[in-house]
Amino acid sequence: MTSLAELDKRTLIHPHSVVGAPAEPLVLDRGSGALLWDTEGREYIDGTCGLWQCPVGHGRAELASVAAEQIARLEFFSSFGDYSNAPAIRLAERLLSLAPNGIERVFLTNGGSEGNETAIKLARLAHHHAGSPERTVILARSGGYHGMGGGSLAATGIDGLRAGFGPLLPDVEWLDKPHGIEHGPDATEHLVAELERRIAEIGAHRIAAFIGEPVLGVGGMVPPPEGYWPRVQEVLRRNGILFIADEIVTAFGRTGHWFGSEYFGIEPDMIVTAKGITSGYIPMGAVLIGRRVLELAGGATFLHGFTYNGHPVGAAVALANIGIIERENLCERARVLGARLRTRLDPLAELPHVREVRGVGLMLGIEFDGTPAAPVQSGCRADGVVVRASGTSIVLSPPLVITGEQLDTLADVLCRHVTAAAG
Repeated sequence: MTSLAELDKRTLIHPHSVVGAPAEPLVLDRGSGALLWDTEGREYIDGTCGLWQCPVGHGRAELASVAAEQIARLEFFSSFGDYSNAPAIRLAERLLSLAPNGIERVFLTNGGSEGNETAIKLARLAHHHAGSPERTVILARSGGYHGMGGGSLAATGIDGLRAGFGPLLPDVEWLDKPHGIEHGPDATEHLVAELERRIAEIGAHRIAAFIGEPVLGVGGMVPPPEGYWPRVQEVLRRNGILFIADEIVTAFGRTGHWFGSEYFGIEPDMIVTAKGITSGYIPMGAVLIGRRVLELAGGATFLHGFTYNGHPVGAAVALANIGIIERENLCERARVLGARLRTRLDPLAELPHVREVRGVGLMLGIEFDGTPAAPVQSGCRADGVVVRASGTSIVLSPPLVITGEQLDTLADVLCRHVTAAAG
């Protein structure tokens, strides 16, 4: 009988895989909390949430029941034009109750790439409708990751991900990676001065929006230097440039707050979310839209959308997922467990091949000084711990329900393999 692994290699092309040269897959069978089991019965501690999307953990029967009940009631109908459904309406109301000041409307999506496509298009449309059609430029940052669509990939500041796809969305201009150790003790001053200089060079009258993750995710779990975000927000507002916060990773408890914007004390014009909104149980996302965008775009027709926007099953699961995060106080848990894990990992910074240990809440990164991170990922997995290599960094984002004992095991295994990587 052909194994699932063999069938996988014969039939599937995986994201981020080599076409025609399939790797041996790890075929997962089930999950519970912060644990995973493969089809051979091997157990793993999940240190990544897959792609950082599962704050409430795996195997929550409550979410499965909510999905089944909604499917039985109304599985789907389009939300285009004047059609709607009760779960979508209630989810929008709930998100607005949690969002930072100034957020007034919600556009529901199916995921993060769609959300960033939406925000970029809406920023351009808003300026166009308000009488400034020349405002088309999007400011983005080296090291940022915003998705795989035409616009979201164009704004992704990781060269290897854009290579080979030909011309992408025009009018994207780049800023330095907001990485404190790369710019020294005056990093914030350097980065803000660069932003001011680039705006002057391009012309504020041509710039629609600035897009950035509160904490770089794929780029290595990199928090910005102290004071960076409030300074950036002030510059953008002074120049009439809309601010898009990509919170696909940082929302719904990951930073110890409902939104990373809260952690940094900022009020973006749009907040793009996905992943943790349903803990990955159903594909879902949302763009939270502020009053400045609504004022600029008021009266414009937004001819944009995707078939499954406002999906009632996704919205019902999102509402139940948000209820779990609130009821189980997972934002606070992220702060407590993040501090515990950081304490365990901080001594690694003394190793000669480790450049930095960093993080916010329960999202942490270990950056090596040129040493590839992939062998550490492989070694940890062989020892029953799933972590993610991102270039020369290991990134961590375990479920917020991970137990203290599981977290300590994760730290022990990771520390052993990071130490061994010194070679």
